[in-house]
Amino acid sequence: MDVRYEAYCFADPLFYDAPTRGNSAETVFEDSLPSLPVGWWRAERDVWTVCRPHGHRLPEQGWKIHVSATIDNAERVLRQVWDYCTVGRIAFKFLRGPRVLLARNAKYAPREASGKLVTIYPPDEAGLERVLRELSARLVGEQGPYVLSDLRYGPGPLYVRWGAFVDMWTNDDAGQQVPAVRTPEGNLVPDERKPYFRVPPWVRVPEFLEPHVAARGKGDPDAFPYRVESALHFSNGGGVYVAAPRAGGERVVLKEARPHAGLDRDGTDAVTRLQRERRVLQRLAGVPGVPVLHDFFTAWEHHFLVQQHLPGTTLGKWLGREYPLTGPEDACSPQVLADYTDRALRVVDEVERLLHAMHGRGLAFGDLHPNNILIDEDDRVALVDFELAFELDEPRRPALGAPGFAAPADRAGVAVDEYALAALRLWLFLPVNLVAALEPGKLARFVDVVQERFPVPPDYREKVLRELTPAADAPHPLTGLPGPVAGATPFDEPEPDWSAVRAAIVEGILRSATPHRGDRLFPGDIAQFVNGGTTFAHGAAGVLHAFHVTGAGRFPEHEQWLLDTLDTEPPRRPGFFDGAHGVAHVLDELGHRDVARALVEAYAPSVTRMRDHTLSGGLSGIGLNLLHLGERWDDPACVRQAVEVGDRLADRLVGAPPEPGPNGKAGLAHGWSGPALLFLRLYERTGDDGWIDAADRAMEWDLRECVERSDGSWQVRDGSQRTLPYLEVGSAGVALALAELTAVAPHAPSAQRLDGVLRACRGEYVAQPGLFLGRAGLVAALVSAGHCRGDAADAALVRRHLRQLGWWALPHPARSAPAETAAETRATGLAFPGNQLLRLSMDVATGNAGVLLAIAHAVDGTAPLPFLSAGSLPATRRRLPDQPAPTLVGPPESNQ
Repeated sequence: MDVRYEAYCFADPLFYDAPTRGNSAETVFEDSLPSLPVGWWRAERDVWTVCRPHGHRLPEQGWKIHVSATIDNAERVLRQVWDYCTVGRIAFKFLRGPRVLLARNAKYAPREASGKLVTIYPPDEAGLERVLRELSARLVGEQGPYVLSDLRYGPGPLYVRWGAFVDMWTNDDAGQQVPAVRTPEGNLVPDERKPYFRVPPWVRVPEFLEPHVAARGKGDPDAFPYRVESALHFSNGGGVYVAAPRAGGERVVLKEARPHAGLDRDGTDAVTRLQRERRVLQRLAGVPGVPVLHDFFTAWEHHFLVQQHLPGTTLGKWLGREYPLTGPEDACSPQVLADYTDRALRVVDEVERLLHAMHGRGLAFGDLHPNNILIDEDDRVALVDFELAFELDEPRRPALGAPGFAAPADRAGVAVDEYALAALRLWLFLPVNLVAALEPGKLARFVDVVQERFPVPPDYREKVLRELTPAADAPHPLTGLPGPVAGATPFDEPEPDWSAVRAAIVEGILRSATPHRGDRLFPGDIAQFVNGGTTFAHGAAGVLHAFHVTGAGRFPEHEQWLLDTLDTEPPRRPGFFDGAHGVAHVLDELGHRDVARALVEAYAPSVTRMRDHTLSGGLSGIGLNLLHLGERWDDPACVRQAVEVGDRLADRLVGAPPEPGPNGKAGLAHGWSGPALLFLRLYERTGDDGWIDAADRAMEWDLRECVERSDGSWQVRDGSQRTLPYLEVGSAGVALALAELTAVAPHAPSAQRLDGVLRACRGEYVAQPGLFLGRAGLVAALVSAGHCRGDAADAALVRRHLRQLGWWALPHPARSAPAETAAETRATGLAFPGNQLLRLSMDVATGNAGVLLAIAHAVDGTAPLPFLSAGSLPATRRRLPDQPAPTLVGPPESNQ
C-alpha cells in the first residue's frame, strides 16, 4: 500500500481529493479571531489564510519563522501570533482550520511539511531576531510537533528556515517545475524541502542562531544505547528500525514515536499509541508469536519501544512471492493450487490461534492485516504492531485501520478481529478486499472465483460471507445510503456487449465531471494534485483524447474548461504524460492548433535543459510529440527539434549500460522503451538504419532490468521481492516497444526476447484494472504485439482479461440520489477504482478513460496511446530499409 493515498481519502468517499479541501460547514480558525485592523489585506491561498499590511512588499527570500501547535492549543497559539503580528505590522499566514492541521500532522502526511500552523515573514535578520525573542516570551509553555525541516529556537514552538517568501519556480534536472530560490548570481535553483534542517551553501546562519544550532547537535549519538542497522519504515509519527544493543546482544526492533505527530482521525498522537503498545505487550508476555518487550525509553524528546526482532517477512511480501495466480494459467497445475491451499489455510489457523490467545487475555488486536503478520521459512506466523489493540469491553474503536480489513462501525470487541480474519481468508486466495470494501455486492462473486480455482473446504464460503457481508441497513460505501446500488452491469452478461460496456464507462466519466472546479475536471489519481488537472495521464486532456479516439464524441464544454484552465493554471512541467506536451497533443487533435503551438513554444526553453529520458515526463515523450506535430503542421523546425532530441538520447546509449539499481525502471513510461519508440518513429521519418540500432540498444538497456521467473516469464525487478508485468513500469511496457521494433527489424537481437516479456502478460490475477499499472495495460500489450507481428493475439486470453475487468467494474451511483432512497440507489454508469483501489478514478493512467482505450484497442483496433501502432500496421512500417522515408501527415482527426 502506498501510504500517500490515505491522506487523499478524507475529503470524499468516492474520489481522491486534496486532503485540505474544505466545505462550507467546516470550522475555521478565523471564526475565533478578531477582524483584521484597518490597513490590512487578506486572501485564501490553498490551505492558508494570508494576512499582509497594505503597502508591504515581501522580499523574495530570507529567514522565515514557523509556529507549531497541537490541535488542543492551536487557537490559543494562533491568537497570540495574530495579536503580535497585527500590532507589529508583520506579514504572516496560518492554516485554515483544525481539519487542515490534523491532515498535515496525520500519520502519513509528508514529514517535511508537518507541524506548521503559522508562517511569519520578518523583513530582515534584525526583525527575525526581534520576533523570535519577543514571540517566544508570549508562547512559553506551549507545545507542538517538531518541524523537521527547520531549526528550533529555544524549547518552545518556534522554528526557522531559510527559503523563498514569494512564489518562484524553476525546473529541476528532470525538467519538473519546482519551488525555487535565487542565488547571489541571480539564478533560480530548486528550494529543496527535506525533513531535516539545511541552508543553501551561500547563506550564513545569523550569529544569534548559532547557540540554537549548537543545541541541536548536543545529543551524543554514542550515548544512544542502540546502533541502528537499517530502517524498516518511516511515517510522520516516527520510524521503525532494526538495531543492535551497543552493549552487545541480539538484534532488536526499535519503534520511534514523535510527540504531537502522526495523528489519527481522533487526534491521538504517535506517543500515545506507542505507550498503548507497551502496555499491551506487557499483558501478552509469554504468548508464542508475540514479540517480547525489552525496553521503553526517551531520547531527544522522542519515545522508543524496544522489542524482540522476530524472523520472517510480512505476509504481504510472502503472498507476492508465493501466490500462484500471478503466473500464466498453464503454470498453475492442480497440485500447485492444492499445495498453496494447504499452506494458506494453515496460516489462517495460526493467526486465529494468536487472536484467541489475545482474546483470552482480554484484548482485541484491532489492526489485523497482512503487513502486521510475519511469516518465517517454516510458515510459522507472528503478530506485530499492537498500537491499536484495545480492551474487549472498551467502547473505543481504533481510529486507524487498514482498508479492506478494518471492521465496519457496527462491530465491537472480538467481532473487530473476526471480521479482519474473514478478510484474511478472502485475501490469501483472491486479494480483492479493497474492491469489496467499495462494493460489497461483489463479495459473492469473488468467493465463487476462489472456489472455482482453489480446493478450499466446504465451509469456506460461509465463513467469509458471514463476517464480510454488511448489515441490510448499513450505509453503502459509494452512496452513504442504506441498501445496495441496484442494477446489473454489462459485465454481468454471459457475453458482454462491448458497445454497452463502453457506453457505461463514458457515462461514468461524464457523471463525475466537476466543471465548477478550477483544479480538476475529472477525478483521477492523486498525481493530478501535484501535476495539475489538465495533463494527459491524470487530467482532462487524456480523458478528452480517449473520448475522441474511441468514438465517444466531442464535448465542447469540457474542451472549453481545458482552454480556460490553461490561462489560470498552466502546466507545471513540459513532459507528455505529466505536462504541456500531452496537453498540446490533445488540443491539436481537437482542432485548437494555435493554442497547442503556443504551449509547445512556451516550454521549449525547459526542454533544452532536460536530461530525463522518459516518455512520461522527459525527452522521449517530448521528441515523439514534436515529430508528430511537425508532420501534422508540415513544420520542418519541429521535426528538426525531434531529431535533435533523438540525437541527445542516442548519445546517452554510447558505451556500457549503467549497472542495474535496486529497483528496475524499465517500461514504457519510465524506462528506455520510451526512447526506443522515438528512435523507431525517427527511422520511419528518415529511413536511417542508425535509428534501428539505437532502438535495439535502448531495448537491451530495459531488458537488463528484467529477470526470468519460474513460470518462464520475463518481468521487471521491483526490489528483491517483487517483479512487475505492467505498462508504466514492467513487462507490458517493454513488450509494447519491443513489438514495434520487431515489426520493422524482426532480426534485431532484443526482438528475440518478445515472447518472454509477453508471457508476463498472461497472469490470471492482476491487482488493479488500470492502463498504466493494471490489467488494461496487459490487454494493450497483447493486442499490440499481435498487430505488430502480423498475427492475431491469443483471442481466448484477451477475452479472459477483458471479462475479468468486470472484477473492478462498479455501478457508479448518481450523487443526486435523494436522502429518502433507503432501499436502493440506481446505478448510472460504470466506474473503476484507481491506483491503490481506495477511490474511483476517471483518468487515462489509472481509471475509466484508460480502460476505455484498452477495450477499444482490443475490439476496434484503435491505438491504446499516442505514438503506438493502431489496429493494422501501415505499409510504411513494414518497408525495407532502402525504401525512401515517407512524410507521415494524417488527416486532422487522426492522432496516429
